[in-house]
Parts: sequence; structure tokens; C-alpha cells
Amino acid sequence: MTIREMQAEIAELKREKDVCILAHTYQSRDVAEVADFVGDSFQLSLKAREAPQGSVLMCGVRFMAETAKILAPRKRVYLAEEGAGCPMAEQLTPGQVRAEREKYPGCAVVAYVNTTAELKAEADVCVTSSSAVSVVKKLSAEDILFIPDVNLGRYVQERCPEKRLHFLSGCCPVHAAVTAAEAAEAKAAHPGAEFLVHPECRAEVTALADFVGSTAEIMDYVRRSDGREFVIGTEIAVAEHLGFAFPERRFYTLPGLICRDMKRTALPSVYRVLKWGGKPVELPRELIAAAGTSIAKMLELG
Repeated sequence: MTIREMQAEIAELKREKDVCILAHTYQSRDVAEVADFVGDSFQLSLKAREAPQGSVLMCGVRFMAETAKILAPRKRVYLAEEGAGCPMAEQLTPGQVRAEREKYPGCAVVAYVNTTAELKAEADVCVTSSSAVSVVKKLSAEDILFIPDVNLGRYVQERCPEKRLHFLSGCCPVHAAVTAAEAAEAKAAHPGAEFLVHPECRAEVTALADFVGSTAEIMDYVRRSDGREFVIGTEIAVAEHLGFAFPERRFYTLPGLICRDMKRTALPSVYRVLKWGGKPVELPRELIAAAGTSIAKMLELG
């Protein structure tokens, strides 16, 4: 079966079985082409809630499928690759968070949406990489326990000097692996290119950037920009998608920015679940309610 033949059968199967396919931006092009929506992790969860279909197939990693289930508890949510996890989302335990919280009386726990449902249940509010600064500014607490990404947390602290952010040890191993030397080398190799990076990168990397933002914000920046060349400092698939959208422009990548957990999902993964079924994501009702509270607070604060 060719790629096009498999994509055509997937299109037929999702209509027949009433399934909405959601693909994270880090997925490969052939997977993105069969999706009903492609976007950042939280965008996908909102689409899961809004979609008219009774079932959702998440092409991403486990915390994304969990968040979709939290926002759409009555729908059947499947993960295209059941074993696809996220090291950052799973770096901390609820016990660690509770113990650290006790050190700062009256603090608010802010959880990056890239966390497990159990960690979301420990948080007062969730944030995305694009909403983190605005949400933290709106919190009444001065002390903030920010989990799990210390690099995103540092980025927020710089923009919220009135707050005291506290951290546990956690990061995205893909973004955090980029060095300042690699960033400087890419800028020197492409002097006419704008350098766009994700806030999960280290401070010495974001300091060299022309723009720092979430995956969706990076893509929006390119759409609005008059620039012709860009160094993309996030997962390599973003440059791939931008290259298809803007073939007249040039996009360069940084070494090592490949999320192997995300890449576990391939087109046959999608086909297999639609054709022969998969194991739906199940979360206890109490966990859905507790985790949903921190997500609802994020939506309330904008």
C-alpha cells in the first residue's frame, strides 16, 4: 500500500467510524495531511471538545490524549501510539510537588500543560507556553511553584519580576539540549535569517533570538513576517510544515531538534487504530474533575 492509498483509506475509515484525527505540529507531513486539525497540544484538546465526532484519535503523546479526555470526558479518546510518552511531562511526581509546595506557604502551583493528569490535579492553574506570562501576572500569590520546565519558568520570571518563581528539576530534553554555540553557528551560517526559538530552550539560546514563542506563535510570526529566511529553533517538523506552506522562503533547523517520542507515531499507527481498534484512554472521574479545575482556571484567566 502506498502512502496515498493509506491516506485515502484513513479518510474513509475516519468518516465511517466517526473519528476526529488530531495531530500535533511535531508530527510528520504524511500524518498531518490526514488530520482534521494540526496544532499545539492545548489547541488540540480544545478541538477534541469542540469536534462533533464521538471519538478522537490523538497523534501525539500521552499527556495530550489525557488533556483531551479531561476536556471531553464523554468522548472515546485514543492515542495513535499507546507507548508514546513525554519525558518532561513525566519527570515529577505528585508527592514531590506537594512536598515542595509546603516550603512556600500561600504559593500558587502553576503547571505547564505538558504534564500528566496527576500533576495537573496538584496545580492551582495550568498554562501553555504562550499564556504562561499573562496567567502568572494575574495570580494574586507572589510565590509561584512553576512545574516542570525550568527554562520556560525562567522565561516567565524575567517577564514577571514582581513574582518569586520556584522550581523543581525539569525540562524538555530536546529543546534544552540546544547550546548557545549551536545557535550562534546557525546565525553565522545564515546572517540574513531571523532566529525564532521556543521558550523551552535555555536562556543563553533565547538571548540570541529575534523572536521567542510557542510553536503556534513561531508559525504565526512567519506568516506575518516579510522575511525570506528563518532559523527555526524548535522541533524539526515545524520547519518542514513551514516549508510546505511557504515554498518561496528558506527555513533552516538546529541540530538535534527531533522529538523521538513524537516521531513514534507514523501513518501506519493511525491506520492500525482506525482499522483494527485501539485501547481508549481512561482516567478516574475524580482525577478528571481535579485536573479539569486547573485547566478551567487557565481558561478563566485567559
